[in-house]
Formats: sequence, structure tokens, C-alpha cells
Amino acid sequence: MAKILIIKLGSLGDIVQISGAIKDISENHKDDEIHIMTTKPYFGLFKKNPHISNVILDKRLSRLNLIYLFSLMKLIKKYNFSKVYDLQNSSRSAFYKRILFPNASKEIWSSTETTLPEGTTKEDFDKDSVLSRFDHQLKSSGINTVHTLRPDFSWSSTDISQIKSYHQLDKYIVIFPFCSPHLTSKKWPYYNELINLINERYNNNYKIAIAPGPNEIKEATNINALCILDNGKALDISQLAALIKDSSYVVANDTGPAHIAAHLGSKGIALFGSHTSPFKVSIERENFKAIQAPELSKLSPEKVFERLSNSIS
Repeated sequence: MAKILIIKLGSLGDIVQISGAIKDISENHKDDEIHIMTTKPYFGLFKKNPHISNVILDKRLSRLNLIYLFSLMKLIKKYNFSKVYDLQNSSRSAFYKRILFPNASKEIWSSTETTLPEGTTKEDFDKDSVLSRFDHQLKSSGINTVHTLRPDFSWSSTDISQIKSYHQLDKYIVIFPFCSPHLTSKKWPYYNELINLINERYNNNYKIAIAPGPNEIKEATNINALCILDNGKALDISQLAALIKDSSYVVANDTGPAHIAAHLGSKGIALFGSHTSPFKVSIERENFKAIQAPELSKLSPEKVFERLSNSIS
């Protein structure tokens, strides 16, 4: 039985997107053990993935921390991996190739770099959608891809019946008005106005829920929505997936929860400014769409509400 390593360190949206790729790798290595190296926020999540045999923690310490690098090298060497699928495709994972697998050929180490189409620059290749890039990488590595282009994140969901009962959630819409502090261009400013439009149109028949992350709980008090927590703490990723899965609709900025909704098959919409495109991040699915505006501040709540009302009815 061979041991196969997948590398995926983050972030949340990217973690969601590789669900199909992991399943394809597993189905093409039926008699092998599939291991994944990831970071602390996703360690417990990948423990639940039915296609993963073992999860390896990367503490992501400084590349100059020789003690840590030595311990990581020792750990990786112990497994004697016969194939590595680098689905992170970052400077850090390329660094790991140099120090952990210095002599690995492209038959052993699969990455964007080792599977780049002939005559194509990485800059041009990166203009394609993220799922198409994964699909090309895996096909070029001998994987028959069935699921890569259609990730299914339903494996992550857990039972939140107690949380829903506590908050008396039945029919509800979830909104995600947050974004990274250093990416404020991704933040749409009119969520309270949208909530007012929803309540007026539907006579408060839908509860409006908000599920902040650990660092967003204080900010959530500025939104006129029901804050969903678990004993005062932010929901974990599996709980968040369940909340989204059972919702009537999702409205979100271009963040991890939007990708969860898209690849759970939930109805919803993601709001994009000019920072990237819905095509490039592969977020649109049958039930989940996107609106893009040159500036999010110029995207009116009426336009977002119109899209919501056409989809939810």
C-alpha cells in the first residue's frame, strides 16, 4: 500500500474548493493511503473527510526555524510518500518541495509548475479558473477527474439541531458581511439596508441570521441580524456548513462562507468588487450566483434584493 500526500494549507475558500480534487485523488488511489498536510484551522475539519486517512499538521513557522524544519523533514521521511499532490501551489509549498523532496521528479511531485501546459507561462495559466487549473494539474498527473470541477462540501456538515433550536431557527436567510481587515474592497456596505428590504417584503417571515468568525463577533453587533453562536463562541467550520446548508438563502461577500454555500448547492449570491472575478474563483454553481460591480459601494441594496427575491420565491 503506497502513501500519497496532498498539501493544502489554506485558506477556507480554497479548502472548500479542493473537495472534488481530494475525492478524485482517492478514487484513483483506491488501494493507497491518502494523507493531507494542512494548518491548524483545518486540521479537525480534514479529520472528518472520508477520503483522508491521516492529517499532518504544518505549524507554518518561519522558514528560518531550522528546528521546526528538521522535525517536519523527519516526520515526512517517516511516511515515505510515493506521490505528492501540491494543491497549495504557493511559494511555501514550493519551498517544501526543495527541502522535503529535493530530488522529486514531476512523476512524484504534482503541482502547477510541474504540469504547466507546454508553451504557457504561469501568469497566463493563472488567468484560468481555479477549478480548471486543478483539473488540468490532476489530469496531467494521470488522475481521471470526475469531481474536481464540481466540489461537494457536504461531507463537512454536522448536526446543529441544538443550536437551531436555541435560536429558534426555521426559515432563515444567512448573511456574511465580513471580510479580511486588509481587504476592505471586498466589503459591501449595505447589509442593514438589505435586511430592511427583506423584512418589509416578507413580513418578517424569514429570520436574518449572521454567523461571525472568532474575530468578527464584536463587528456583528453593527448588523441588525440574529447572531448565531455556540455557547458564546463562533461556530466551527462544520457547524457553519450545516447552518448554510439548512438556510433558505445566503448573501455574502467574496469570503470562505460564500464558497461553502456555493459548493453545498445552497441558494445564494456572492457580491464582488473589482478585486477578482467570479469566474476566476469558480464560485458560481446552479443555485449560487454572483453580482460584480466596479465598486461595491455603488452596488445598491435594491439590486441585490431583486436578485434575492427572484431566487427565493
